[in-house]
Amino acid sequence: MSKKVIIVGGVAGGASAAARLRRLDEEAHIIMFERDPYISFANCGLPYYIGDSIKERSKLLVQTPEAMQRRFNIDVRTESEVIGIDPATKTVLVRSKERGEYRESYDALILSPGAKPIRPNLPGINSSRIHTLRNIPDTDRLKQRVVDEHAGSAIVIGGGFIGVEMAENLREIGLEVTLIEGGPQILAPFDPEMAGVLAKELENHGVKLRLSQTITSFTEQGNRITVHTSDGRESTADFVVLAIGVKPDTAFLKDTGIELGPRGHILVNDKLETSIPDIYAVGDAVEVVDFVNGSKTAIPLAGPANKQGRIAADNVCGLGTTYKGSQGTSIIKVFGLTGAATGNNEKTLQRMGIPYHVTVVHPNSHASYYPGATSLSIKLLFQPDGTVLGAQAVGYDGVDKRIDDIATVIRFRGTVADLAELELAYAPPYSSAKDPVNMAAYTAENILSERVRVFVPQDLATRDEQTTMLVDVRSELEHANGHIPGSLLIPVDELRDRLNELDPNKEIWVYCQVGLRGYTASRILQQKGYKVRNLTGGYKLYQMANYQPGQAISQELPADHTAKMEVAAAETVPAEPQTERHSAAPSEAQAKQHADAELDACGLCCPGPLIQVKQAMDRLEAGQILHVTASDPGFYEDVQAWAAMSKHQMLQVAKRADGIIEAYLRKENPVQPEAAAAQPASSPEGSTMIVFSGDLDKAIASFIIANGAAASGKKVTLFFTFWGLNILRKTEKVPVAKTFIGRMFGMMMPRGSRKLSLSRMNMLGLGAKMIRGVMKQNNVSSLEELMASAMEQGVEIVACQMSMDLMGIRQEELIDGVKIGGVGYYLGKADQSGINLFI
Repeated sequence: MSKKVIIVGGVAGGASAAARLRRLDEEAHIIMFERDPYISFANCGLPYYIGDSIKERSKLLVQTPEAMQRRFNIDVRTESEVIGIDPATKTVLVRSKERGEYRESYDALILSPGAKPIRPNLPGINSSRIHTLRNIPDTDRLKQRVVDEHAGSAIVIGGGFIGVEMAENLREIGLEVTLIEGGPQILAPFDPEMAGVLAKELENHGVKLRLSQTITSFTEQGNRITVHTSDGRESTADFVVLAIGVKPDTAFLKDTGIELGPRGHILVNDKLETSIPDIYAVGDAVEVVDFVNGSKTAIPLAGPANKQGRIAADNVCGLGTTYKGSQGTSIIKVFGLTGAATGNNEKTLQRMGIPYHVTVVHPNSHASYYPGATSLSIKLLFQPDGTVLGAQAVGYDGVDKRIDDIATVIRFRGTVADLAELELAYAPPYSSAKDPVNMAAYTAENILSERVRVFVPQDLATRDEQTTMLVDVRSELEHANGHIPGSLLIPVDELRDRLNELDPNKEIWVYCQVGLRGYTASRILQQKGYKVRNLTGGYKLYQMANYQPGQAISQELPADHTAKMEVAAAETVPAEPQTERHSAAPSEAQAKQHADAELDACGLCCPGPLIQVKQAMDRLEAGQILHVTASDPGFYEDVQAWAAMSKHQMLQVAKRADGIIEAYLRKENPVQPEAAAAQPASSPEGSTMIVFSGDLDKAIASFIIANGAAASGKKVTLFFTFWGLNILRKTEKVPVAKTFIGRMFGMMMPRGSRKLSLSRMNMLGLGAKMIRGVMKQNNVSSLEELMASAMEQGVEIVACQMSMDLMGIRQEELIDGVKIGGVGYYLGKADQSGINLFI
């Protein structure tokens, strides 16, 4: 007699189980119940259909009931929901749209009910303008909202995979998108510094990020909806996408005797059997074993669900196959970038109390001399015995195969030595002779063998300056463009001749741009008898760790939001004078540009591309055009600032979807000394001041001078950097997401002008109070009044972006009316000024 098997739920786990069962047992009577009209669809592709990457809705339908019946002889009953199970009689209670309620018997039962979106019980949650995305009907409603109603804006709540993918796809079709996340970062499987790179990519493409925000209510107003958050802020859009997570759809199992976990997941053994014989469970609704650390967890991913469906079918047929757990290997596209992760991250390892080491490398995706090489960042976590625990990678190309390599080693309980010995396919267009995976393993082996001791950016917050020295071993130009505060510059090539500048009684903490020169420096010093640590991942990782939302420059999208962007990551900056900004793809726009010389600076790190550009421009004649491509992310801003300072014309600069930056520059005629002498000398009428100090007396002097200059008709710019930024801070505490280092700086620095101290005779704050009292008695305006007066007179107040980044200060913490600018902005103002002061 044939076995009768009922499968509850289709999609990944259920459909895989059904197909496997039929291949194993041609005589089995297989019935699949599915609540919705569709039994197997590409749920991971739903956001891309809404964003028009997938044009045809039919392509989402992986399998239809009719095709399933014809090929596999499976009795598929759609719009039929299983609402109860009676294990004693081996029957299920079904509520069918066609047949009403009835019971069906089984010999074996496979549960694949999946997980459903979480909808918190908040005021206004039942608004029709709040959407979730789980199935085809959800997708149809969202598509109708976007296309038929011509929606122009959306708020996505939740920064997980679905939330980020929805934000990206809605932005790609031209909507204004705000993403609100309750935690301090997006994409929880990634550690903060890796997630920050992906967050920056979202912001670069115009997605507004609001992190650490708790939703309190929703208010519908006509054809708009407003989201209210706990900090009192409001965001309004045409609709909301709710993507704050999922919970197992297991309420119908409540009185069945099937054992459930604390969050409602079905508990299963390694054969995916539940607590009741002949009942199996698979997919997003089950609790599984974390393959890396052995704890119980839930990992709602399509790959594990498909494997579980196959294994459950095996065990229904008596094969005894076991499921060994999930390591959570996942990947996501964020505009031009790719992020991928496998195994455990640092947060998980710390929570579990598992000891580990970390290394970060930034190799190129393939040989740097072959065109198109771009940088990728790989973070590798491993135990003191070398066992690989997890990895994360972010980049424009080659991320997927590197994480897949590491995931394979993890699955076989491999070590960093195994990773180092992997023999991987190599040719210049595809990789390097030393693959990035091998490079990560080599650095890990150096740590395990104690050839190098490392530190991470978070360690800087607790560094003891009395017992350590921080040394930057990069070039002078790199140091000038940005460095870790408190570091001494000694380029690695000068290190052997400048050992006398180091204190042998202190531990030397060295860093370079990506970690390689730092390793060389640490080997030199270690063999000279010094105690040394190297910053793994270098200054690049330091910048990643200190990134805060709100710093990125977003691109504009065409006003016609229904027009699909051909290349979503295109970002074009017109030459001066301003020309119309076109929405054409970069390849179309740039094809019109003629170039007299080509420069490929891909594969070079800062300042390499700029040095190459200068050398190439020096070789050109006046009026000739240079076309340069570079893969260093910072080149986008650097080349524009360099062109302005060197008086060359920036015709166009664009960031391609693959991460490559293209720029066209025209060499200008140099001003001849004779011509310059013949021209009447013009006297610049502006005044600029760099306010470096945060002392009260110096702040007062700055604003007295500024008010005087402005009153005499001069254009005045005050550029606040480092400690001077404290003058501009609001006195009240502003709730913003910060790194640990940012919070440390925030606690140590004075918040606003009223808490500044005197540079001398401060006397624990008494001096500051005395000077304010004297000013009041003599009818001298207070610092706050001077600041207000200056801004009323048009004095430009500019906060240094780099200093804000380093000190963890956010724009929201500054008083109203403050501009954010960089060194290039200041130098441009200084060039137009007759007076330049440093205070």
